[in-house]
Amino acid sequence: MKIEDIKVLKGPNYWSVRRLKLIQMRLNLEELESRPTNTITGFRERLEQMFPSMYEHRCSEGVPGGFFMRVDEGTWMGHVIEHIALELQTLAGMDCGFGRTRTTGEHGIYYVVFSYLEEDAGVYTAKAAVRIAQALVDNAAYDLGSDIQNLREIREDTRLGPSTGCIVEEAAKRGIPYIRLNKHSLVQLGYGVHQKRIRATIASTTGNIAVDIACDKEETKNLLEAAEIPVPSGTVIRSEAGLKDAIDKYGYPLVIKPIDGNHGKGNTTNITTWEQAVTALEAAQKYGRSAIVERFITGFDFRILVINYKFICAALRTPASVVGDGINTIQYLIDETNKDPRRGYGHEKVLTQITIDQFTQKMLDEKGYSLETVPAKDELVLLKPTANLSTGGTSNDVTDEVHPANIVMCERIAKIIGLDICGIDIMAKDLRTPVKENGGAILEVNAAPGFRMHIEPAEGLPRNVAEPVIDMLFPDRSNGRIPIIAVTGTNGKTTTTRLTAHICKTAGKKVGYTTSDGVYIQNQMLMKGDCTGPLSAQFVLKDPTVDFAVLECARGGLLKSGLAFQNCNVSIVTNVTADHLGLGGIDSLEQMARVKAVIPETTFKHGFAILNADDELVYNMNKGLECNVAYFSMDENNPKLKAHCATGGYGAVYENGYVTILKGTWKIRVMKVSEIPITYGGKALHNIMNTLPAMLATYLFKEISIEDIRTALSTFVPSPSQTPGRLNLFEFKHFKFLVDFAHNPAGLELLCDFISKMDGSPKVGIISGTGDRRDEDIKELGRISARHFDEIIIRQDKNLRGRTAEEIVNLLVEGINETRVKDIPLTIIYNEKEAIMHAYNTAKQGSLVTIMCDVVAEALDLIKALKEKEDASL
Repeated sequence: MKIEDIKVLKGPNYWSVRRLKLIQMRLNLEELESRPTNTITGFRERLEQMFPSMYEHRCSEGVPGGFFMRVDEGTWMGHVIEHIALELQTLAGMDCGFGRTRTTGEHGIYYVVFSYLEEDAGVYTAKAAVRIAQALVDNAAYDLGSDIQNLREIREDTRLGPSTGCIVEEAAKRGIPYIRLNKHSLVQLGYGVHQKRIRATIASTTGNIAVDIACDKEETKNLLEAAEIPVPSGTVIRSEAGLKDAIDKYGYPLVIKPIDGNHGKGNTTNITTWEQAVTALEAAQKYGRSAIVERFITGFDFRILVINYKFICAALRTPASVVGDGINTIQYLIDETNKDPRRGYGHEKVLTQITIDQFTQKMLDEKGYSLETVPAKDELVLLKPTANLSTGGTSNDVTDEVHPANIVMCERIAKIIGLDICGIDIMAKDLRTPVKENGGAILEVNAAPGFRMHIEPAEGLPRNVAEPVIDMLFPDRSNGRIPIIAVTGTNGKTTTTRLTAHICKTAGKKVGYTTSDGVYIQNQMLMKGDCTGPLSAQFVLKDPTVDFAVLECARGGLLKSGLAFQNCNVSIVTNVTADHLGLGGIDSLEQMARVKAVIPETTFKHGFAILNADDELVYNMNKGLECNVAYFSMDENNPKLKAHCATGGYGAVYENGYVTILKGTWKIRVMKVSEIPITYGGKALHNIMNTLPAMLATYLFKEISIEDIRTALSTFVPSPSQTPGRLNLFEFKHFKFLVDFAHNPAGLELLCDFISKMDGSPKVGIISGTGDRRDEDIKELGRISARHFDEIIIRQDKNLRGRTAEEIVNLLVEGINETRVKDIPLTIIYNEKEAIMHAYNTAKQGSLVTIMCDVVAEALDLIKALKEKEDASL
């Protein structure tokens, strides 16, 4: 077996619009294509022995053991690998339940698709599942435990921590979108101007000064002490001399900790000797020159959580420990404690397993113990100096036991420090009585407090502490979204996108939009090139100045990574024609329509999918849609459109020389086509087509008026600045040059229809073929050119995409020769720039030269330079 390709899908995609995280593996079974599972001796037994828990896989049988039934009947190895991948992740603490295995149409080659929780773990799983399947086929030994542990480590290294994760989950429940901004804990909640950010449990609303104060323990202590908050008496030291003075002043027991430490790093508690004190000072000074020496307060360790300056919850924290039974060793007691099913690796379960580290050894050494020591019955043996859950500690929820005076005190502390998300550490005998009265004290105030102890306490009621965070960041149940109009189709996407964005901008919106030539934020190009994929869409959605997004979504990005957004407000599908077939496993128009249908399927229920009623494949995308549907048509008598509007639906149509919005049976004539510049007086039918959905999509937003639309249509001029590479006409002294991006048969046919209505003779076409298209598609470009041009110049794209220049030229020439009814002059010039210069230098009086450009910007720059040179010489 051989893996030919692995794709990581991160949004709505060809396989599913709801399962956003999928691995798509292209797998070549090679000789195993002829060996289903029931022909491999002992395969079922070995598989079940390695994965007994796979009995729960129901598969298509719908009952426990269903998958093993399929194995007994005989299934192919791709299907087996799908199930191994799912079970392997489950065993590593990542329960994933969705999988599909489908043939690509090529002999022995399959798409194996399965869900994942963490991207790196998903990719590892794909490769491991193939290795495991091969070992089972070969009856070879395999270390499954190593893969499971590797996956656990990958999971812990890459996933959001429990604190950040619970905030993100709460946001998702509210319909607030999120984008992970790095591989750590920096996350954007919401889009555009409405976005907020979190890093762990620090929010974009959290003041920098407050965080600085909380990180400076001495500064915190001074502020609290001045506000009559009980804090341990102590001082800052930098040397052993200072340490001696502190001991003389405060006596034992003591605590020594770094002045700007966190998570208990460098802390030493219950110091009772000079030797312990010197060692503790050395440990603290690993994190900074200065250390704090404080009187050791006895009692229990409590954590109070205050969010938006309101008390939320409290937890009693206990460091990792074991209780002696007078019979067994400390090591045995640790091993038994770790067998608790609530304990797991890292953050995968409520509790974390206890590990032996230098801190454990140090604490045992101080008591004169080793791991082989047998503690007395009921003796509590502490194994860590702090109560962090990540080192095996436990937490008990005590929220309902907190005295009102302590609640007021903690809310005051948050205000004094200025922390809107604040963790307060209290040492006291209990919280049922005021800390001021029971001898307790405030030990620390924490920025970025951990939430795990509250959301998954070992005992007591779990608290949804993420909810008040989201309430604070997004008050009044707002969802942090900006409107999104998503545009897809084969032809016309870019012009439709640009015109839609122009209408929104005219209406006063701060628009970000993506196109096949770049990403624009408020009409400034910030990224150049084909920007119709998910990274470009995310660029717009991450921009904090954007309040409206118009996103062109092409086939390539959808198949490679999925969509960058989960939902849009309005979707547009322009058409589906023969282009890019034979690529990415999409071999038919019906499959291509399925790809494009992902966009309308992601439209909000209250939103609108705008479909082309003149295109049967597009019209049929209405089936199963949960959103509203509207249609556009170039034929006012289109029966589908008429039936839809008869029931009160919305539409857009070209009728009696107008572009018109239909609202039920009412007509709103928006503008005469002859007054819309991009239609060239109505000659460019394809731009009338592009106008209809743009006009209808924007009309559906109440804040965009008909007057806004009219103004925008009249000011959207076909030009290198507004529509680069789309019907850009340059009038030279003796001839005209037309630049267009038409790159497939349907697009070229529409372009030639426009050219046939234009003045100018002879009509010269500079054409090319794209290497990754089918032979038939390239030849068709030649046939269309031969029918419409009086002279043809063949050039080549910069990127030949898998073919030689000669192959592409030969296919174009073959198509030309099949069709031409007259002797058409034919010139072959591979370089685009040289082809343009040849056409320029040989252009006849009154001719119209049309170029299907490859690199739009370069072609336009060259032609503009020639025009400027000519104008300067006049």
